[in-house]
Amino acid sequence: MRLANIDGRLVIKGPQGYFDATEASGGRFGPAAQSALADWEAFSSWARTFLASSDAARAPRVGTDAGAVWGPPVPRPSQIFAVGLNYRDHIAESKLDVPSEPAVFTKFVTSLTGHDTAVTLPDGLVDWEAELVAVIGRHCHRATRETAWSYVAGLTVGQDLSERRLQLTGPAPQFSLGKSYPGFAPLGPELVSTDEFADPDDLELGCRLEGGEVLQKSRTSEMVFDVPELITRLSAVCPLLPGDLIFTGTPAGVGGARTPQKFLAPGDVLVTWIESIGTLRTPMIAP
Repeated sequence: MRLANIDGRLVIKGPQGYFDATEASGGRFGPAAQSALADWEAFSSWARTFLASSDAARAPRVGTDAGAVWGPPVPRPSQIFAVGLNYRDHIAESKLDVPSEPAVFTKFVTSLTGHDTAVTLPDGLVDWEAELVAVIGRHCHRATRETAWSYVAGLTVGQDLSERRLQLTGPAPQFSLGKSYPGFAPLGPELVSTDEFADPDDLELGCRLEGGEVLQKSRTSEMVFDVPELITRLSAVCPLLPGDLIFTGTPAGVGGARTPQKFLAPGDVLVTWIESIGTLRTPMIAP
């Protein structure tokens, strides 16, 4: 099952196209894009039944032409967790040791944006970080590895954009601020439920410049702390709430670790993909 936020409304995708969840459910769900996560079990049961029914063949479709605005599939999470140094090749290029615990920081909600939405570059050195993002589907506290995936509603594509000057300002680094300018958390275009994956722990991910070079390419199986481990360790401290996001880390290839260094510039279009989820397009513009 695939969900999206188109023109500020919750939509579901089937073989026939996209459907407005409020219209298709007779007002039971929606219209807010995040409303599906308020009762994920009931929503997902209804959506699968609807998409398999004859009603879907007759229902009106939602347009996805050039005028459609794709918002983040989860626009107002209560909490956004992010994890640094979670791929061994990225740890190596950063010239650091493999951590014994996840390096956790936050991104702020105002940094969220959607697919094909321009990001205004602030003054500084803006870097890319392609990431798998896990979306929590139900209240989770003190999960075990064995139960962790059951708390995940789905997965989506994300970018942890980072302004390196502010991020590394000391004496204590400013990770959360340096990674939370407006638009610095592009997300989408769709949220894909976990039952859609043969193996959600092993997906290709990466990013490239549109019309240019591949910047990152790896697989999520290369994580030091996989999704179940992250959920187990995070939920041991913080209750995780429906709609919470976990940015799970980025592989090697970031601009700040290159020689010479390379950063995003106005006119660049960052294209981020994850196998079986989709492709997120993010244009960069000047202030």
